[in-house]
Amino acid sequence: MKCWVCHRQARGYRHSDLRFRPGDPRHHPLDWVFCSRRCQDAFHALYGVWNKTEPPLGHTLTREVLMIDATELERAAMHRCLRHFGEAAGEIGFDKPLGHYTEAEALRVIDAIVSSYVDSMALAHQNLRYPPVREAGKALPAPCSNPFADMADDIPWEA
Repeated sequence: MKCWVCHRQARGYRHSDLRFRPGDPRHHPLDWVFCSRRCQDAFHALYGVWNKTEPPLGHTLTREVLMIDATELERAAMHRCLRHFGEAAGEIGFDKPLGHYTEAEALRVIDAIVSSYVDSMALAHQNLRYPPVREAGKALPAPCSNPFADMADDIPWEA
């Protein structure tokens, strides 16, 4: 079986559906299996939110689902999507209401927005992954032939 969270091979971690009594076969869903405690904990956090926001069986929803606040990187990526959204909507025509878009037109706008957002987030994470190698406008120093040449003074046992 595959892990419910990351789709790796499951390794015996399980989760029970507490909405049902232990004797009910629905109490132990077969697909709620996990590869590690980390994936099990991630699922358990989601399950807690589901229990708080989903109505009990046979009832209507009484609470709102929690909304996650966007980070600065995500908000910046959203702002970068505006240009691509405008280009796609401009090709279709700004005078046409969104409700009158054909499926192909709506998919073109969605593709422009999602592609721009994903590219922007990937670029932001790539830039955060490694520190800058040089400052803007400054060249890298020329590499020396022996990187340990200045260590002779630092080693006390070599004279």
